[in-house]
Amino acid sequence: MPSSISLMFLPLLLFLLSSASWAAASDHSIEDKFYQCVNLHTDLSIPFHSAFFTPENASFTSVLQSTAMNLRCLGPSRPKPELIFTPLTESQVQAAVICAKELNIQLRVRSGGHDYEGISYTSATPFPFIMIDLAKLRFINVSIEENSAWAQVGATIGEVYYRISQKSRIHGFPAGLCTSLGIGGHITGGAYGPMMRKYGLGADNVVDARIVDATGRILDRASMGEDFFWAIRGGGGGSFGILLAWKLSLVPVPLTVTVFTVPWTLEQGATKLLYRWQQVADTLDEDLFIRVLISAVNSTDQKGKRTIQTAYQALFLGRANRLLKVMKKGFPELGLTQKDCVEMSWIESVLYIAGYPRTLKPEFLLQRKSFFNKTYFKAKSDFVKEPIPKFALEGIWKRFLQEDSPFTIWNAYGGMMGKIPESEIPFPHRKGRKFMIQWLTAWQSGDKKTTDKHIDWIRKLYDSVAPYVSKFPREAYVNYRDLDLGVDKLSGNVNYLKACFWGSNYFKDNFKRLVQVKTKVDPDNFFRHEQSIPTLHSLSEEDEKKMIN
Repeated sequence: MPSSISLMFLPLLLFLLSSASWAAASDHSIEDKFYQCVNLHTDLSIPFHSAFFTPENASFTSVLQSTAMNLRCLGPSRPKPELIFTPLTESQVQAAVICAKELNIQLRVRSGGHDYEGISYTSATPFPFIMIDLAKLRFINVSIEENSAWAQVGATIGEVYYRISQKSRIHGFPAGLCTSLGIGGHITGGAYGPMMRKYGLGADNVVDARIVDATGRILDRASMGEDFFWAIRGGGGGSFGILLAWKLSLVPVPLTVTVFTVPWTLEQGATKLLYRWQQVADTLDEDLFIRVLISAVNSTDQKGKRTIQTAYQALFLGRANRLLKVMKKGFPELGLTQKDCVEMSWIESVLYIAGYPRTLKPEFLLQRKSFFNKTYFKAKSDFVKEPIPKFALEGIWKRFLQEDSPFTIWNAYGGMMGKIPESEIPFPHRKGRKFMIQWLTAWQSGDKKTTDKHIDWIRKLYDSVAPYVSKFPREAYVNYRDLDLGVDKLSGNVNYLKACFWGSNYFKDNFKRLVQVKTKVDPDNFFRHEQSIPTLHSLSEEDEKKMIN
């Protein structure tokens, strides 16, 4: 039987042996130092092979690609992490921040991998960094008595929806439609979804949070203060700290909701109908959310020809009989009938709106998977205040028919989205918007010629619709991050004019307040990426004066 002294020193011996074997096998001293430092700042030693992955490790590529959705960001020319760390506890995240700061290593942080430009797991510019993958922090605790739920940031919104539904059939949460989104990054950008006209954004319904700040402290709402708490709910990810968990305020949903999808093609009068939808979608009953999915498809009327299909997809928080009355009064042109309507539970509607087959059970959400294949894509976004004229719609259709796989989603505004002030949280796109648009093109080959062709197409499309969308600034949704709007330098002074351009696109006048909060909570600009919020200290003296004034 080993002595008590031997037992006392066994954990230390195991740590030293583990560290020694890693150091002997690695030529990368910075990774070695980071690993040893993290272990020294945590209660239990972490075996290297279980939580740390270098490019030489056989599992590195699979871990890097595990939740990354945009293959364009994984190409060979894109800088990858020097090391991936997958923490199991909050204290390990805390240790990672402390050690990265001590060693002067930049961090990238991923909770779900849906980042459109991949800056949570790669870099758009050459710069060494370590990636913290939070996928293992996925605990969810739902309290119907308190009408709330704590969700760690590695959980997907599908998991959150499912756990809520298991506790109650009449509670839900108003966030996104894509169920494999990590809830951490999703809410940092705002988090819109099919219940936003009734309850606002996901970020509007967050009441507390846990975050690791730039000094390595774990803070909640009370200890971080209201300015800090304001900034993280819609101010974009990767600027203020590493989110650990959100406390969500649950919202009531009826036992039975109704969904429908009604397609219209050009030959059926899609252009005229879409123009009418633009006029009324934001004025309909706030229990009703209608989005329009627009794509180029093969024509059923003319063989060998392509046409435009507009599919009206809806969630109604009520039964079909009341929905039909609402539609007859507000949007009879769609021609909705009883047979188009499908009644189901709220959790079933989550699967429906996400595009999953009706045969799937809600338990599928626990698999954390996207039903759709990963692809190469580029996306942009817009907000619209006045209906886009019919002739301009026809111009969009011509461009769509020139592209292989064009796609756009138009999401109706109105209701609660017009009642919450623009300054309530950093997400400013509120009153006066009729709908928001996501533009997207996807392709299957990663070669430069193909990539350039499709990116050139979407840039030209984006330029062509400029007269018909928001202006001064042209607004954009930060969760559809677009590096075409501008990129910050990762070292040296930030160019204020460039930062202000993309900053105003995403945040309008809230950008200045975000800079002020950032300066206070992360004065050294430790948390940074190509479009992170800058500090006043990171600007040149001349630009700092402009910002203050």
